[in-house]
Amino acid sequence: MRYEGRIYRPPSEADAYILQATIGCSWNHCTYCDMYRDKEFRVRDLSQTLEDLDAAADAAGERIEKLFVADGDALIMDLDHWRPILERARETLPRLRRVSCYAMARNVAAKSDDELKELAELGLTRLYIGPESGDDVTLKRIAKGDTFEGHVEAARRTKAAGMELSVIALLGIGQDRAEEHAKRTAELVTAMDPEFFAALTVTVVPGTPLAKLRAKGRFEVPPVPELLMELRTMVDEARPTDCLFRTNHASNYLPLGGRLPRDRERIVAIIDEAVDGRIPLRPERHRGL
Repeated sequence: MRYEGRIYRPPSEADAYILQATIGCSWNHCTYCDMYRDKEFRVRDLSQTLEDLDAAADAAGERIEKLFVADGDALIMDLDHWRPILERARETLPRLRRVSCYAMARNVAAKSDDELKELAELGLTRLYIGPESGDDVTLKRIAKGDTFEGHVEAARRTKAAGMELSVIALLGIGQDRAEEHAKRTAELVTAMDPEFFAALTVTVVPGTPLAKLRAKGRFEVPPVPELLMELRTMVDEARPTDCLFRTNHASNYLPLGGRLPRDRERIVAIIDEAVDGRIPLRPERHRGL
C-alpha cells in the first residue's frame, strides 16, 4: 500500500486495514502531539485512495473485517469523498463489519445531522475522539481546539446518527490542575457516555511545544503514583451507561480492562494495589507511542 509518513491507529484497530485517505491532521496544534507535524494536511486524491482500496481488496479482501480510515481526523472529508470510499469498501470487502476513523469535536460540528446519518448508513460506524481532558483550562493550554461542551455535543450527535463512540483521555497533561483534570474528565466521560473509553499517558516528544515547555521548566510529567491516582479518579467518578474501558496503549504503566460501571470496584482496587507497590508496572523500556 502507498503510505506517506508514519501511520497511526488505535490499539483496537491493530487487525484493521488502514486506508490513508487524508494526509496529516487538519488541526495539528495540540501541544503534546507530534504524530503529524512532518506532514502538511491535505485530502488525498480520491482516485488514489480508491486504487489503494481496490489493491487491498485484491490482495486480502476475503480477510479484511475492519477498515480504519487515516490520518489524523479523516472525518473532515466531505461526503463527495466519503461516499465513494464507503461504497467501494462495501462492494469489494465482503466480510467488512466496521469502518472507523479519528475525529475531532469540530469535525463532527461541521457535518449536518443528515450527513452524519448518511455516513453511518454507508458503514462508518465508529469514531475515535480524543478530548484528552474535560477541564477547559487544560484544553486551552494544550491547544485542543474544543471545549467540554463542544465534546458533549459532538458525542450526542455522533450517537444520534447511529455511530459508536470511543473516547480517549490523557493522563498527566493537567500540570498544576491534575485534580481538576481528572475530575472534569470523569464528568466528560459521563456526559459523552461512550461505548468505549481509553486512557493514555502523556509522553514528552522532542520538537513539540510540550517539549519546549519542559525545557523552560513549565511542564513535567507527574510521578507514576500521581498518574495512577488521576486514573483512579477517572474510573471511580465516571458514570457511563455501559462502557468498555481499556488502558492497553503502550504509553501506560498499568494495563487494565473491564466494563464500566460493572467492573469499577475491581479496577479501582487494582489501581490501589499498584499505587501501594503490590502490582508490578510496565517497565519504562517497554513503554512507547
